[in-house]
Amino acid sequence: MTTNPQQPNNNPTPNKALSIDEVEVGVQYALVLYTNAGLWGYEIGDTVKFVSLSPPRIVVTGRTKHFTSAFGEHVIAEEVEGALKDAMAQMPCEVSEFTVAPQLAPTEGLPYHEWFIEFAHAPVDKSRFAELIDAALQKRNAYYKDLVTGKVLRPLVVHALSHGAFVAWMKARGMNDAQSKVPRLANDRRYVDGLA
Repeated sequence: MTTNPQQPNNNPTPNKALSIDEVEVGVQYALVLYTNAGLWGYEIGDTVKFVSLSPPRIVVTGRTKHFTSAFGEHVIAEEVEGALKDAMAQMPCEVSEFTVAPQLAPTEGLPYHEWFIEFAHAPVDKSRFAELIDAALQKRNAYYKDLVTGKVLRPLVVHALSHGAFVAWMKARGMNDAQSKVPRLANDRRYVDGLA
């Protein structure tokens, strides 16, 4: 395990490798598999969190390359998925797919997180739904909350996509096999260009 799953892989000072006795419940880790002699290790790309130490139990919380921190907010997949679920519990709807990217240079106003959501059943009030997601994300991520309340970022913006938008988008990128999944978030706009 390494301590900061969002640290770039090419960093000259990698995170400290931890053994199972050094981990804590509720902390995000990048999973690294080592040979039994410890001569080499392979970062598999998943982020995990321990939910129990005795016996050791983990849940996969995302991917090391899927995060948004364009403004220093360090938002991870577990947080965006949880915020979306919280909003859906308050305003029933059904989401087929979604992805999130930072909008660094809007035509007007402050930058923001841009959510692209394909609804199977849309919420009754999309603007209120976006507010619910934003409030839930602020509860889950103190850095994001500080940036919004400090007027560095404005609250997130949701774009509702038409039915089949993600399938067409994935197919256009040659990612239409069973192994390809819609990336939940990125630190740039490479996944969302041409989506809306």
